[in-house]
Amino acid sequence: MEFRNELVKIYEQYPEFKFNFHYRDWETDFLRFYQSQTNYNISKTSISLYTTMYKGKKSYSFSLKNPTKAKLLEKIEEVKMIIDKLPEDPDFIDLEDDLTKSAEKEKINNIKKVSLDKKIDILEKLAKAVEPFDFKIYGTFICNYKTLYIINSNGVNKREINSPIFLEVKAVSQKNEVTVLETYGGENFNTFDVERFTKDLVIKVEAATSEIVDVEPGEYEVVLAPRCIGDYLLYLEGSISAQSLDTKQSFFEGKVGEKVFPENVTITDDPEHPDLINFDYNHDGHIYKKLPIIEKGVFKNFMVDNYYGRKLKMKKNGAEGSGFVMETGNKTREELIGSIKKGLYISSLHYMNFINQKETSLTGLTRDGTFLIENGRITKVVNNLRFTEKISDIIKGISEIENQAYTIPYSSNYGEFGIYSTRMPHVRVKGFKISSSTRTV
Repeated sequence: MEFRNELVKIYEQYPEFKFNFHYRDWETDFLRFYQSQTNYNISKTSISLYTTMYKGKKSYSFSLKNPTKAKLLEKIEEVKMIIDKLPEDPDFIDLEDDLTKSAEKEKINNIKKVSLDKKIDILEKLAKAVEPFDFKIYGTFICNYKTLYIINSNGVNKREINSPIFLEVKAVSQKNEVTVLETYGGENFNTFDVERFTKDLVIKVEAATSEIVDVEPGEYEVVLAPRCIGDYLLYLEGSISAQSLDTKQSFFEGKVGEKVFPENVTITDDPEHPDLINFDYNHDGHIYKKLPIIEKGVFKNFMVDNYYGRKLKMKKNGAEGSGFVMETGNKTREELIGSIKKGLYISSLHYMNFINQKETSLTGLTRDGTFLIENGRITKVVNNLRFTEKISDIIKGISEIENQAYTIPYSSNYGEFGIYSTRMPHVRVKGFKISSSTRTV
């Protein structure tokens, strides 16, 4: 709190400049496990200050670890000597000036709530459950606690606290290296059901003991696991941002109010959803509230920050795509699978790259459990597949949606282990295009 107050005094001390400060106090407890054994545990703290100084339309950004007033003043004097020599950004207008605050609630520190002993106990139960199938578990169990202060020369002075949990368990066959994945995330550990988590992991492990086959390239009816549809929406996020409008890369340009997807598709960006990792503000410090993105197939809103709101004369809404939620349908997962005569169940995706962002076309691979569906049953493991698809076509191809949703956590696993989440159901998709098999699991 003391250094937060110093930041206000500092920007008042330099009226010829404008400042934007992000002051972070971050803690983590990071446990990695390997071959069903704890590999290492890291507990550390990090205090950092990210600063951008503006003089007219010129700016300079820098960061300080373990910042002090003396360090910051020294850096400001350095920047004063060079900022006039920098190029202007002709589109810069001003910093965020909306002073509206959220409730800025206190939060339980999950590093303390989910102790190392508790983590190890959970992992031992999971390791024991998959051992009869000759599988071992690998992955990470992370708890963070971060306090972020966003302060700028326009009077923004806001605080956000996050305490995300990230558990990712990959079970690996010791016989043939087939893998399956189970994850848990959120901020409320009371929602974690170790029995259900174990059961879901074991169901996947049992399926992964089946015969391994290839499938031919072509179009398939598929059931996409929640992680997959979450990944596709996160890639689509670029098309939903006002920045993509500015760069002419948005699939949704000119489509506000237009029906672009089936009526059963509704997607919101909800940073306050009780089962997700919650956020109070976007990177500018603008309050971040629930925003409809797709409503019964109709595109409703772009995500608009301060810079592009001013540049494009759009209303700012503070949305960032850190809390995508897809509305559930009326089918069970078993019914989705049971309705397919011959198709695929796809658990997870990776190595995705855009071919054409505006058209939403990309390529990527399946992994961590791709299965053949025959006569409504999962029958065999399928080698990992390469796909070339348009995200827009995948969403247009959604014919049925599961009646239950799951929180899917994502982590950068570097720096301050940025963790966010989506809330997604399984979906059944027609005409999913497989381009080739990798012939490997």
